[in-house]
Amino acid sequence: MKKIVKTTVKVICGIFGGVLGLVAFLCAITLGWSFVQMSRGEVTETLPVTPVDFVPEVRIVAFTDTHNENENVKQAINAAYALFEDDGQYYGVDAFFGLGDFTSVGGENDFIEYKKALDECVREDTIMINVLGNHEMKTAEAPEYFVKHFGHEVNTVTEINGFTCIAFSGERWLTEWTVSPDSIKWLSGEVEKAEKTAGDKPIFVFQHPHPFGTVYGSTVWCNPQINTAFAGHSKVINFSGHSHFPMNDPRSINQSTYTSVGVGAMARFELDKNYVVGQHPEGYEDAIQFAVIEADNTGRVRIRGYDVLSGTFFCDYFIENVNDRDTFAYTYKNLKAHDTAPSFPEEIKVTSAVNENGGYRVEFTEADAAEGSVVQNYTVKISDSKGKELYKEQFVADYYIIDEDNTSVFNVPAGILETGKDYTLEITAESAYHKTQKSGEIVFTVPAE
Repeated sequence: MKKIVKTTVKVICGIFGGVLGLVAFLCAITLGWSFVQMSRGEVTETLPVTPVDFVPEVRIVAFTDTHNENENVKQAINAAYALFEDDGQYYGVDAFFGLGDFTSVGGENDFIEYKKALDECVREDTIMINVLGNHEMKTAEAPEYFVKHFGHEVNTVTEINGFTCIAFSGERWLTEWTVSPDSIKWLSGEVEKAEKTAGDKPIFVFQHPHPFGTVYGSTVWCNPQINTAFAGHSKVINFSGHSHFPMNDPRSINQSTYTSVGVGAMARFELDKNYVVGQHPEGYEDAIQFAVIEADNTGRVRIRGYDVLSGTFFCDYFIENVNDRDTFAYTYKNLKAHDTAPSFPEEIKVTSAVNENGGYRVEFTEADAAEGSVVQNYTVKISDSKGKELYKEQFVADYYIIDEDNTSVFNVPAGILETGKDYTLEITAESAYHKTQKSGEIVFTVPAE
């Protein structure tokens, strides 16, 4: 019996030690890759602006993570067509790419309903290509359903107006977001093949999970293998999803030895707080974002983010030369250098009211972000009239919701504030690249119920 117990303990310790070793190894890789990402490239005087002589030769719309919200899919496709009906420079949309997670658990009925939405809205002269996401990969028959309903292979290469577009699903391996070595070999081979014929033009790649350590959300919601296929191939511009992190965060574009773009989400946003993912703040379900991708006959590329609910373009990136990584402007280092701390207006209005839990809902005039930046989060501190700190909390700002509202809200639990008393509120606004601005102390009175 003692021998069995001793052996069992050894096995458990071995497993535990192996897990700790793996975690330590992944942490070391993360830190090393982060150092490379954050230090690479030069700081430029300005960020690129799309020149007036840019005339597209191709226009592609990419969206991701629709998760059975097929009405959102129809709304987005119709909005994309409407945007370019009267475009005097270049008419219409050449192709749509769906980047996966259009289902819940990969059941065939989800494929059928999604395909119905596409058939209802996508015009006959527009190419429609999809890839599998991890939610589709939950079902072993997903590749079979995919080919049956979409009419093309899970991995495919399409030439659109002379531009190579690689759609990559891969073959599930070990986990639902990692793929087999043969899949990576196929992807690497197609990238190398495309490079030989692309000339000065970019190579567009569409797949579901972010390449690890690139765009916002990619340290957790990622595929750790993809970089091996793309690293060093400067022509590659990769579009991905999976994280649900909003595209209007400036960290959703990243250039290292190639370009990565996160295209937001079409059903529910997710964010992080102090690097902890899984944050779903108020209003996170209001999500219909897509990317508009254009390139001209010299290979210059324009990428814009569009918010369907507000009807606005919210970012505009221009890549002059995909062949020279030394000219890449959207490196972490350069974007951080151009980031600016938020600024508060001269007058900050603070109001409070009892919430449904017996605590208080506190509303304040939010800080302004510089153009191209966001207020990513707020830290609020409330003190009593004697200066004693009563409450402190950090929460994600609502920058993912594009509207005219200029207030932010947080909730203070019951038993902290009292009616009729004065309190001091101090707010710290923080940008995506962790630049901060304090509001100063603001006195407010809790009204009687």
